[in-house]
Amino acid sequence: MTDLPTLGSGHPGDAIVARILTNAGVQKLPSPKLTLFVARGFLPPDLCTQLVDRIDAVRRPSTIADANGDAGYRTSETGDLAAADPVVQQAERRIAAFTGLDGAHGEPLQGQRYAVGQEFKGHTDYFEPTGADYDRYCSVAGNRTWTLMVYLNTPEAGGATRFKVADKIIQPETGKLVCWNNRRPDGTLNPATIHQGMKVRVGVKYVITKWFRERPWG
Repeated sequence: MTDLPTLGSGHPGDAIVARILTNAGVQKLPSPKLTLFVARGFLPPDLCTQLVDRIDAVRRPSTIADANGDAGYRTSETGDLAAADPVVQQAERRIAAFTGLDGAHGEPLQGQRYAVGQEFKGHTDYFEPTGADYDRYCSVAGNRTWTLMVYLNTPEAGGATRFKVADKIIQPETGKLVCWNNRRPDGTLNPATIHQGMKVRVGVKYVITKWFRERPWG
């Protein structure tokens, strides 16, 4: 991994894409609007089950940066997962091997839980430079660059992730990874990454999310 440029190099595209494409079974979205990959079976079911247990132990109501007045905008629960936990470390190692991204630029792994009727309406993962909370969240490590999300279970109905601009809906499936570059090839923020965690209709949905930054975390 050391021969690949990291997120701190200012060149966030080609080498990471090339690295991701070396993984077996990876599918790249055939869209010029954003760089997005899907990989089924990224995490084994037993590891997914253990991560679900970790999320249940620490979950709390989810929040958003730059509140917009919509109380129903994000209704899931979120939990920060302990970096020293061997189960969390297994997931982190798989993510590092898959992407070649510099772990120093990664935020701590988070888990999310969506019960029936819960959702996260259309949003981007990066922080708006004009937002009121931009300095609070980005003054040290910079903005978010890559997002990696893994579904930990398959809800009975609903819970898909919709990328509106690319006209792509991804159905949740145990162990399936979805990852994307929050920037365009030239490094500018990409509003075409707007996506929605659609409502769960039957059952519960669990995911883990790993975000990377422009500069080292912390």
